[in-house]
Amino acid sequence: GLLCFCLVTLLPCVLGDQLTVLRSPQYVTFREGQWPLAGEKVPDLVALTMGFSVQEDLDWPGLAAGSLFQRPRATALIAVRGVGSLDLPSNTSSYPLENVSVLKFTLFDMTLNIASPLYMMGMANTVFEDLPVTLQQIRARLSQEGSVLHSLPLHSLSRNSEADLLFLSEVQVLHDISALLQRHKHLAKDQAPDLFSLELAGLEEIARRYGNDSPQFQDATKILASVLQKFADDVYGVYGNNAVVEVVTVKTFEAPLTRKSRSILESKQISNPGSPYNLAYKYNFEYAVIFNIVLWLMIMLALAVIVIAYNLWNMDPGYDSIIYRMTNQKIRMD
Repeated sequence: GLLCFCLVTLLPCVLGDQLTVLRSPQYVTFREGQWPLAGEKVPDLVALTMGFSVQEDLDWPGLAAGSLFQRPRATALIAVRGVGSLDLPSNTSSYPLENVSVLKFTLFDMTLNIASPLYMMGMANTVFEDLPVTLQQIRARLSQEGSVLHSLPLHSLSRNSEADLLFLSEVQVLHDISALLQRHKHLAKDQAPDLFSLELAGLEEIARRYGNDSPQFQDATKILASVLQKFADDVYGVYGNNAVVEVVTVKTFEAPLTRKSRSILESKQISNPGSPYNLAYKYNFEYAVIFNIVLWLMIMLALAVIVIAYNLWNMDPGYDSIIYRMTNQKIRMD
């Protein structure tokens, strides 16, 4: 069933960026602890939870080794910009994120913004064709019956503010995705795993418009925390408790601008620019596989040539040749 909880007063965000696991199956174990995770490793974490291989081993103790025969059927990754952490239930697993400026260029290569809010693999794309994708369509959707404007406690949020409408439109998209998944549950039973990746920037706009200490920002964070938990419960239920729902909260992606200088005297070219000791490049993770395939194939071909050459050398053309066996009886009959 759905996980019910009570929202308490949101404290000021003094924590840094976080990765929070809202929902996960029993066979996907996230260990308790405050182990920091690098931003560029978040895509590897998502791939490993879905049972895919990664180029480099993830040396992070937060994720335990899972079963080889049980893998999640879906993963939903939601990125929230403008806040370092949300007031989510205490039974969730949260981990601090480091170097999130790199995360912008790795994780969100597969994430679309509010203009096209859903990236999906393994499902029929026609299911989500009716989702609003432009600001005009989203604003029209908010004025229709059954929109979030009629069900959410807006409090200090206004229906006439552009920043507030952007935030509420993202909440509406989350609500519509849940409704479409509930309506098309049969599509969640196929063999291909599904990946949902969303980036929400409405909270960042509210913080820029009103400030982090404003009532609008406080109300928006409460609404978003509640909506994300309900979205996680809906996705988790549609996939039969075989889905992972993760939330990445990032305060800002702005990295300090740096200017690299270059000496007029060009240094000597070396084989590996990353090493001053002229060391060779690191081998790719597929090197061992390719090496074994080539090695044993060459050995088998060499042995086959030796065996064939040996038998041809010791063959008696008068008795072992196929020409002799085909013509021997004809000669005797003549």
